[in-house]
Amino acid sequence: MFIDEAHIRVKAGDGGNGCVAFRREKYVPRGGPSGGDGGGGGHVWMEASQQHNTLIHFRFNPEHKAERGRHGEGSNRSGRHGQDVVLRVPVGTVLYEDKSGEKVHDFTQPGERFLVARGGRGGRGNARFATSTHQAPRESESGFPGEERWLRLELKLLADVGLVGFPNVGKSTLISRISAARPKIADYPFTTLEPNLGVVTTPDDRSYVVADIPGLIEGAHRGAGLGTQFLRHIERTRLLAHLIDLSESGREPVSDFHVIQSELAQFDAALAAKPMVIIASKLDVIQDPSRLEALRAFCAGRGLELHAVSAVTGAGIEALKLALANKLNSLRSRETSEEAS
Repeated sequence: MFIDEAHIRVKAGDGGNGCVAFRREKYVPRGGPSGGDGGGGGHVWMEASQQHNTLIHFRFNPEHKAERGRHGEGSNRSGRHGQDVVLRVPVGTVLYEDKSGEKVHDFTQPGERFLVARGGRGGRGNARFATSTHQAPRESESGFPGEERWLRLELKLLADVGLVGFPNVGKSTLISRISAARPKIADYPFTTLEPNLGVVTTPDDRSYVVADIPGLIEGAHRGAGLGTQFLRHIERTRLLAHLIDLSESGREPVSDFHVIQSELAQFDAALAAKPMVIIASKLDVIQDPSRLEALRAFCAGRGLELHAVSAVTGAGIEALKLALANKLNSLRSRETSEEAS
């Protein structure tokens, strides 16, 4: 089950209480106060892990609590600190305050750690309150409470290329052809119910990650079909690959482009403005060549790169893999030069 959103409560450990005690030992007259400090409460950490690719382990276990500190004891013995809790999340998880919606942290690198809730400080024992004028103090401190937070976790997959388009245009078939990904493929709409990732390797040993997003239809931004619930997974991509069906599907290729582009813009204007490559799919079953020519003329007028492919026969697949790699290299170089300036 692919779960990309979860709501959780985290509670750091409370600090242990300080102790009130006095030395009572033979041959030690007027031993004085000897109450130790309480131990600090455990922290709650989050860590990005490549071993996880979904948030399902939070969906059914929403509460996470660190250990409290142990109370102080006599003979100046401090309490033990509480054990920390480390919650592992997939790389690409974004952390938000549940009520305010404020962004807390974005996990983008494997092994990245973030302190989510700080444990409470332990209280001081009465030995800490002794002075030259107050030599037998009977006061101590209670432990301080640990932080408590309600958080929302949102997973956004990290991919270089995002495949978008109507249902049944061949996105899953394409990703299975260009990578080792094996998504479910069938001849009915909305076969793909969750995003799929595939690593593409070119003949010259370059590699990049492609994300297959469940199909969009007109009105998706209002909740039609699967809605736009998965579009967050291509917000991080550098490049969009828009698949358009060339077969006699009852839709027009140029019209399909406008519909999907409109849905992207309704979700996020920045998403619609991303660099895009057009992929004309199902070249093997095309019956009316004018459909391809009309799409080619439209792309030329828009300055969009067009590749016609057949994932079944393999026509145009290798050229497409190289073209996407070249486009990504160009985009990375541009980003590097912009950062340098």
